[in-house]
Amino acid sequence: MLSVVLSGLRARWASFLGGFLALALGVGLLTTMGLGLSATFHAPERSPQRFASSPVVVQGQDRLTLDVRRGPDTVPVSQRLDRPQPVDKELVRELRTRWPLTESGGPDAVGLDAPADEVRALVGDRAQVLTGDARRNADPDPERDAQALVGLNALLGTTGGVTAFVSVFVVASTFAFAVALRRREFGLLRTAGATPGQVRRMLLAEATALGVLASAAGCALGAAGAPLLARALVDGGLAPEWFAVGDAVWPFHLAFWTGLTVALAGAVAASRRAGKVGPTAALREADVDTDVLPLGRALLGAGLLLTGLGLLVWTYATEPSELLKRKTYTTLPMLLIGGVALLSPLLVRPVARLLRLRGAVGTLVRENSAASVRRTAAVAAPVLVTVALAGTLFGSAASVTQTRGVEAREQTAAQYVVSGDELKPVAAAALPAGAVVSPTASTSLFVRDGAEAVVKYGARAVADPAAFAELARLPVVAGDLRDLDDRSIVVNEEFERHRIGETVEIWRADGSGPVRLRVVAVLALGTGDNGPFVTRANAPGAPLDRIEASGGGAATARALEASGGTVRTAAAWAAADHPASSPQTRLGMILVLGIALVYTVIGLANTLLMATSVRGGELASLRLAGATRAQILRVVTGEAVLATAIGALLGLAVTAAVLGTLGAGLASLSAPVALVLPWAVVGAAAAVCATVAVASSALPAWRLTR
Repeated sequence: MLSVVLSGLRARWASFLGGFLALALGVGLLTTMGLGLSATFHAPERSPQRFASSPVVVQGQDRLTLDVRRGPDTVPVSQRLDRPQPVDKELVRELRTRWPLTESGGPDAVGLDAPADEVRALVGDRAQVLTGDARRNADPDPERDAQALVGLNALLGTTGGVTAFVSVFVVASTFAFAVALRRREFGLLRTAGATPGQVRRMLLAEATALGVLASAAGCALGAAGAPLLARALVDGGLAPEWFAVGDAVWPFHLAFWTGLTVALAGAVAASRRAGKVGPTAALREADVDTDVLPLGRALLGAGLLLTGLGLLVWTYATEPSELLKRKTYTTLPMLLIGGVALLSPLLVRPVARLLRLRGAVGTLVRENSAASVRRTAAVAAPVLVTVALAGTLFGSAASVTQTRGVEAREQTAAQYVVSGDELKPVAAAALPAGAVVSPTASTSLFVRDGAEAVVKYGARAVADPAAFAELARLPVVAGDLRDLDDRSIVVNEEFERHRIGETVEIWRADGSGPVRLRVVAVLALGTGDNGPFVTRANAPGAPLDRIEASGGGAATARALEASGGTVRTAAAWAAADHPASSPQTRLGMILVLGIALVYTVIGLANTLLMATSVRGGELASLRLAGATRAQILRVVTGEAVLATAIGALLGLAVTAAVLGTLGAGLASLSAPVALVLPWAVVGAAAAVCATVAVASSALPAWRLTR
């Protein structure tokens, strides 16, 4: 058996090359992403900076801790405050009477050179006592390194998931199609006395050998590529300057065994089908496509498709806001893509027959594509994956971003918007007659969600409720914005208590509270930026970061410049605050799509080279029937283009389902529906697929018709 396997690998190395490259590339990318992902789990340990010379630091409380219910018991849950609380002045006086203090840049912390135990005994629970590396918590933005890795972690996780999905799909389909082309060989082996079990074991042995070699090569490729990825992420602004891959071992194990499992999984189903081939049936039906959709594949495809559609509908019906999140519009389309791809042999023939191509060449293209379902589906499937990923990922991200920009513009009647950090209030005397100015600040509120959780909401603090009510165009579903005052709150429908007149218990951004505020208006949820709103009395210390103004024309714009921020028209502010896509997001999407496109190119080239190379007898018959060499080349390339077009149409169908559900979800959230179909990206992906398909089919056809 081993000699048969080795001789088969040597004799058919060209047909295994595509699968080897796809698997090696997949393992290499998984290794690279795993090494990058492992480096995002832990931020570098930085030494204390602000109080580097003080062995002990006393800092105000920087977390709000509340008891919540967990089963029959209660446990404390902490949420980080926007800013640490100031150290109590009386405590500072007590510390100063005993030890010399170092005060650096604010009342939130002091440093001192004293025994830590004695300091803790004096401070008690009035503040935090930090020693050693914990003194970093008193530095400005102590979690900036960890926060810088959050987006990178999500990107590498998404990319790794797409890599695993596409590699499994391409390798499995490559094995299946290669086995389908070898039916005559299996028939001859059965005629020579080989049992079905021996045929299956031969294919599994080939897959094992290919999997081990490709996975080992992929691990070496990933080790070399990980530092290049880290450098590209830093240069592209996706990672901080200090980011570098580590020396973790688990990504190599994960990638190697995943690659080997994928190779074996792709061969299992094909080997079962090969083992069922009988001697005479194989010889008689070697060139006829039968049983193109086995029951197992049909059930799996239908299951994935129905699961994907069901989850889309369920998410829309229960939590439509989840449709706006990257995790949702990245993972759910994969179920739809997998289901449609597995069912593609069932869809290819009717789609091909619907086309009305003229002339003898057109008729041959249509009929050959409809008759050779396996070949057409094997070409259409990877195109479907690429087009669907391009449409759903780019389209969903662009639609959500554009919707947020449109929503921001529609929610203000202001002519001008000033944005910036710590804006100065504009004096009323400096404003022209008729000008209305509404300053607001960004803050946070902490609210109990039932008895089991504490939720931190991003909120806005209103300085002038009357001006705010005049300029705001928020989606109010109940109540009146004009009733907002220091004892009330405007909430959205996400709040547990969101009826007019109900009381909401909140803790402020500095941890003070609880404060009971009466609900005076309820807003639709929108894209997630609709409230809550409170007055500045409930946002102590929050600096102004936005000023909206209307009336007075250019004189108002000139007066607003005294605030120290950037003055823009409302439309320009919405466009700048919600750009179509950031360079970092675009680079991340291109990385994901690039991986899918590379796999598609490998899958297309391998499939068409194998499929066209075994059509020598068919092409020779066409020559004998009077077809010219040019006509034969047009037939072969036309079939490749038609299969690519079918894949693109199926990919657009998946995109339409995802974007249509997203649009329905936005409408149910009372947000503007601004869907974007990225025609340029989808068209470019389809054009690359068509070019590779034409070249991969024309080259072997040209050689066979010499």
